[in-house]
Amino acid sequence: MGFIMGLWEFIKEYFLNFWDYETPKVMVVKNRTLGVIYRGVQFLVITYFIWYVFISQKAYQESETRPESSVYTLMKGIAIHGDDILDTVEYAQPSEGGDVISTILRREVTYNQRQDTCAEYFEVANANCTTDSDCVHGEVDFDGHGRKTGRCIQYYNYTFKTCEIQTWCPVEEYAVVREPALVEAINFTVFIRNSIHFPKFKVLRGNIKDASSKRDLQKYLKKCHYDEEKEPYCPNFRLGYIADQARENFSELCRTGGVIGVFINWNCNLDLDPSHCKPTYSFRRLDLRKDQVNSGYYYRFAKYYSKDGVESRTLIKAYGIRLDVIVHGHCLFTVATVICSIICDWIMLTFIDKNEVYSERKFDEIVKEPTVPVPTELSYISSYGSNHSDLSDGVPL
Repeated sequence: MGFIMGLWEFIKEYFLNFWDYETPKVMVVKNRTLGVIYRGVQFLVITYFIWYVFISQKAYQESETRPESSVYTLMKGIAIHGDDILDTVEYAQPSEGGDVISTILRREVTYNQRQDTCAEYFEVANANCTTDSDCVHGEVDFDGHGRKTGRCIQYYNYTFKTCEIQTWCPVEEYAVVREPALVEAINFTVFIRNSIHFPKFKVLRGNIKDASSKRDLQKYLKKCHYDEEKEPYCPNFRLGYIADQARENFSELCRTGGVIGVFINWNCNLDLDPSHCKPTYSFRRLDLRKDQVNSGYYYRFAKYYSKDGVESRTLIKAYGIRLDVIVHGHCLFTVATVICSIICDWIMLTFIDKNEVYSERKFDEIVKEPTVPVPTELSYISSYGSNHSDLSDGVPL
């Protein structure tokens, strides 16, 4: 029974002592030399922490720079091209997709191609000839359009000759029809939905404004356009706005095409309310404009059909804008364990009742030894005996 009571008292005392606040006891030494050394080292340490640890490395914060992200894109808009009405299926590739989407701004079309033999384009290397011996049968030039038949023939309606090839005829450069640019595309909109997850801090955010109901959200998304100040949570971006922000001329993009990066930046400080964790957008041209040969953006595709029982196709070379959505994320959270101790000491010595008592108990002062020795029992004893002591001289007792 005594053992149980003793154990209970031990647990009770440990539990009550657990809630005590402990602070180190400070002893103040009145010595100028030590004070200068102490303050000098203190200054170096403070400078190191403020400049390198806090400002440069931000070590007082935990961070995460590799978030998990998802991107969904959708092109919207209708265009009139001659007598035709073009929708997203006609000009968007893909019509809805992930972090890459493109739209056609201009087309070069070669109609009614079929498998046959015809004259090679004259600007292809070794295509020009005067006799059949200049054309090696079966030779394939990978910068050309097909396989040589060994014949030298007239280049369509011109007076000079080129080697005959087996390919889709007529060749694109000879029969291409260049259509006017799709100027209405400046008002096309691209819907960009982005969600980002910081697994370390279990934070999930999206770039679309919250709504009370799905109906209200759909109504909002149908009429809003992104604006950095007025509509930061609207995910609809006009192509004209994107080109302006990337400092590009839209008419020039229609002529050559181009690749533009849409950068979504999430810089979140979890010390603030989660509503402050919102995306910012920036836009930049990614392809090399100075390299005229490789600059721009275009691709080819064909529409196949049967004409008079013969497989035929329409070849389309499409120039357009390709948008690459690139997401960056950085999340910060302040670690405050050291700060808590400093604040507790400050509150204890400043605001709590009896702070003078706490201060007297926390700080002890040591001054130089007094000029008049303090009488002790040993001093009385030494007056009757030898003046020599086993203690070192000058050590006060």
